[in-house]
Amino acid sequence: MATLRRVSPAPQPSGWRVWHVGCNVAAPTRTIVDMARQTSGAHERAHWQTVHKTRDPQSFAWYQETPSISIELILSFGADLNSPVIDIGGGSSLLVDHLLDAGYTDLTVLDISEQALAVAKKRLSLSGDAVEWIAADVTRHPFERTYEVWHDRAAFHFLTDADGQQRYVDQMRASLLVGGVAIVATFSPDGPEQCSGLPVQRYSEETLSELLGDGFRPLRFEREAHATPQGKVQHFVYGCYQRQ
Repeated sequence: MATLRRVSPAPQPSGWRVWHVGCNVAAPTRTIVDMARQTSGAHERAHWQTVHKTRDPQSFAWYQETPSISIELILSFGADLNSPVIDIGGGSSLLVDHLLDAGYTDLTVLDISEQALAVAKKRLSLSGDAVEWIAADVTRHPFERTYEVWHDRAAFHFLTDADGQQRYVDQMRASLLVGGVAIVATFSPDGPEQCSGLPVQRYSEETLSELLGDGFRPLRFEREAHATPQGKVQHFVYGCYQRQ
């Protein structure tokens, strides 16, 4: 019968490190996830920088000379002309021009593309000095203030993964005053599956409300058949929610 004997572990060459399975894996895993997010964000930023550098804003599928539905909804739900209003993904949109003309005095425009914001600032000239411009990813930006109206037409639907969607909702909840209103417009179920070469997430009134959760009470919905500069029709759904 063979005799079992204890064998001492062989000495490791100088400079070697022994890794033990199960030891402190949480921190490295989180770091890898964070790195992946940063890489994804950099790619998104580069994509939109290129789009806005190489194309005329009036050629964009989402272009509106007069964003009538957005204006009407903001005027309906904005407390007064001094209410802080933020336009998420506003970029080179003309919405900020119309809100300035309407007399709004506390406007912020956030977009991931500095180039898009530069187009709007150049167009507005000195009037643009009254606007706060933020070049950032909405899901990662450290907001330092709160707003009474959060408006987003065609930015949220570019977030197609659950993690990004939840981070957006968390940001919106933290940055919107209790009683404030979120106006979120996305492609509806019969809208396009892609935009500007990127996939999008389409929503109905029900699925948008379900994703935003109990912290946002539905107030009103609108549907829009938007005619693009190329003559195509894109179907949108607008959801208006009160922050609870």
